[in-house]
This record gives sequence, C-alpha cells and structure tokens, in this order.
Amino acid sequence: MKTRITELFGIQHPIIQGGMHYVGFAELAAAVSDAGGLGIITALTQPTPERLAKEIARCREMTDKPFGVNLTFLPNFAAPPYAEYIQATIEGGVKAVETAGNNPQAYMAQLKSAGVKVIHKCTSVRHALKAEGIGCDAVSVDGFECGGHPGEDDVPNFILLPRAAEELRIPFVASGGMADGRSLVAALALGAEGMNMGTRFIATKEAPVHDNVKRAIVAASELDTRLVMRPLRNTERVLTNANVERLLAIEREKGASLTIDDLRAQVAGIYPRVMLDGEMDAGAWSCGMVAGLIHDIPSVKELIDRIMAEANTLIQKRLAGLIQ
Repeated sequence: MKTRITELFGIQHPIIQGGMHYVGFAELAAAVSDAGGLGIITALTQPTPERLAKEIARCREMTDKPFGVNLTFLPNFAAPPYAEYIQATIEGGVKAVETAGNNPQAYMAQLKSAGVKVIHKCTSVRHALKAEGIGCDAVSVDGFECGGHPGEDDVPNFILLPRAAEELRIPFVASGGMADGRSLVAALALGAEGMNMGTRFIATKEAPVHDNVKRAIVAASELDTRLVMRPLRNTERVLTNANVERLLAIEREKGASLTIDDLRAQVAGIYPRVMLDGEMDAGAWSCGMVAGLIHDIPSVKELIDRIMAEANTLIQKRLAGLIQ
C-alpha cells in the first residue's frame, strides 16, 4: 500500500507504532520496522541521552529498516534535557521523530537542520494546523478514544479525521482506536494516510513488557478505561485498577483544591512497576478504549500482515462489491 506516509518515511505499510513509556524499547521498534511499519523508540523511557544513544544503536543492530524516536514534551516533575536527547537521536542517524505534548517549535531548527522528518501528535485541528505551520512534515491526529493524553476537546475520530482532512495540506495518520484492517481502511476513507497504534502493539509477543500487562489488555473491554487528571487539564486515558479508582476518589474529594502533588502516589514512577514488574494495581498507565478490540497476543509480523490482508480484502472485495 502506497500513501504519502509510506513515501515520507520509506516504509512498506502505512502503520506507525506510537511512542509508549516503558514499552518503546529497541525490541518492539525493530519488530515493527522489520514487519514493514515504522517502529518507534521512546526517548524519555531512557534515563539519560547517553542511554538513548545506546538504545538507538541496539535497535540498529536488530533491523536495517527505518525506525524513529518519540520525544514527548509534557508537564513533568523534572524537565529533561530535550536538546541533548535530540542530539543523541541525530547522532544515531535516526531520520524520523515523533513529537508529542507541548509545541516542539523550539527544537524544530535542530531537527530539520539534520534532515529529520517530524510527525507531531495532535488532538485538535487547530494544533495540527500549528504543527503544519512550524514545519512538521506530518501529524498524528489523536481522537478522544486514544490511550494516554487525548487533549481537552473530547472529539472522536469520526469527526476529527475528516476535519483534519479538510484543513491540512501535510499528510496525517489516525491515532486512537486503531487495531486492525477495519481501522486502517476507515482511517483512509476519512482522509488519513495511515494509522498509529499504541495499545494494540503492547499486546504482541515482542513487546518487552510483563505478561500481566498483555493479559490485562486482552481481558479488558472498551468500558474499562478511565480519564484521570481532568481537573488539572492534563487528562490521561488509563486502564482502570484499584489505584486508578483511588485517584479518581481523591479528585472528587479535593475538588477545586486538587494539585498534581495530591496524585503523585498514583502517577509518579508507575510505569516500570507496571510494565516491567507486572504490578497491575500500581497506579495509572495509558491504555486506549481499543482494548475492547484486542483479543490475542500475536507476533508483530503476524499482526501487521493480518491488518494488511484484511485491509486489502475490505477495499478490493467488500467495498468494491457494494458498487452496482
């Protein structure tokens, strides 16, 4: 399948693995890239720029296909040295960077001067237009269904994607609710040039996370996510568990006086405990409503091959057969 996204990133299939904290390691990124998509290493999972450089080198030993690095600019308890992480990415020869969170404009010159293609995650058309305006090569349009940070507008992809298609000149991929060939064909029909998957890639054999996490996603339905930190306007969609429900109770109890410090026990340092140690009730970790469409734990290649086969069948047979 050929789209502007496959041509931009030099990949076979218009499928991107989103950046995910304590999931986006070399093993998963290399597997996605080898299967024809664009694998992504999550920069801030690595504690230092030097460690990111080593992770990039490790990924390069695993695949000779293009892969990218995610760099998320979000409110944090301690600001990372973003410029140094970018420099490590550039020196590692990476030519694709997925930015997310706050506006990456301050770092665009550093990225573009090195020939890096930038795809920015956006949760609204206005943010996507801003990304286009500052020189991003593509955007990942995240609907309200997505795991992680869906923004504050609550617009689902059936509205957001065609609105993006009406306004943008640069290519975009659909993110949020993406799981299979149906997702890909629907995204293409709504104007996207591919799709970005996060939660679906966690439930794969190569994802370097604890089996408890994979089993929890398979067991979950579309009703098992919660929106946390809404009062702080830092909304995150997470899979429910005992500590998430406690977090929501704290939000209700504190009301207008709530601060991030009130939630620290449920959100700080949670990812290694969940993803590496399998402590499923440790606290809040990102998961999309798409969990309701995830029923197995295939290899990455099996998953991507299945998606493309299903997409081709839908386009060439089912949809074409509807035309009389």
